[in-house]
Amino acid sequence: MTERTGAGGGDGEATAVVSVGDGWEGGGGEDGAGAGRRPEDGAAKGVVAAFGQTLKTLRLREGLDRGEFGNRIGYSASTVASFEQGRRIPSPRTIDRADEVLGAGGLLCLWKEEVERAQYPVFFQGMATLEKEAVELLAYDTHVINGLLQTEDYMRAVLALRCPPLDEETIEQRVAARLARQAIFSRRPLPLLSFVLEEATLRHPWGGKAVLRGQLEHLMLAGEMRNVGIQVMPLDHQDNAGVDGAFTVTTRKDAKKFVYTEAQGASALQTEPEETVLAAARYGIIRSQALSPRESLEFIEGLLGSL
Repeated sequence: MTERTGAGGGDGEATAVVSVGDGWEGGGGEDGAGAGRRPEDGAAKGVVAAFGQTLKTLRLREGLDRGEFGNRIGYSASTVASFEQGRRIPSPRTIDRADEVLGAGGLLCLWKEEVERAQYPVFFQGMATLEKEAVELLAYDTHVINGLLQTEDYMRAVLALRCPPLDEETIEQRVAARLARQAIFSRRPLPLLSFVLEEATLRHPWGGKAVLRGQLEHLMLAGEMRNVGIQVMPLDHQDNAGVDGAFTVTTRKDAKKFVYTEAQGASALQTEPEETVLAAARYGIIRSQALSPRESLEFIEGLLGSL
């Protein structure tokens, strides 16, 4: 197995990619919410700082102070300062607007991909890229509902349970990042998304019953989307090929598959054809052993009624 940090989604020879960092709870982008997010690691901070310096240089070239420029792009002067000093990450839409206001001719837009990637921990950047390129995503989750399916309240509840505790700023950054990843549900062309959730994930009252109720209602709405399948693996099923734990299989439009796993702060992105094919086959078996999508929605509805 080859070890590589911050990789994944490349077009080179098939290798196994392993990176280690603080866990992401099985899932969890950016859409311009609030004042932006903070970069997660040293390399990311360098990218964001370089972007900020470029932004400042172009603003000064146009003779605009931070307040005036902020008014034109919809932010306060203090937030503009945060962007320029590399303390906050602007959304792609904010970068587009800044490029237009400053007459940058696309110069700032060239930074969008790198700046967007900087919001994630290094170990998750490869997987985040794959999600944006996936034509199919298959996810099996055993303890926490997949981040792509989480409500904002559920995200906050789960992140608040981390041990050692995360500071509030980090929680807010990760919530924003996770919410933006959910754009995968409406991306065109629509990817095929399949989720198998262990019953336990639906019963843990992270954040209390009100949070769980909202999460289950959200699952029912997501399960009605044409490109989404949600299935439940009941606790009383004796046959379950998922005994080795949670994993996600993504397939790009070039048909290349990747398998992402994560546990206790360590993550792995497998790219060897044998491993990825076996994981996809294993997922197929798990899906066949779980309740059907229709039965699963009825199951979730029953849990809602019991709350």
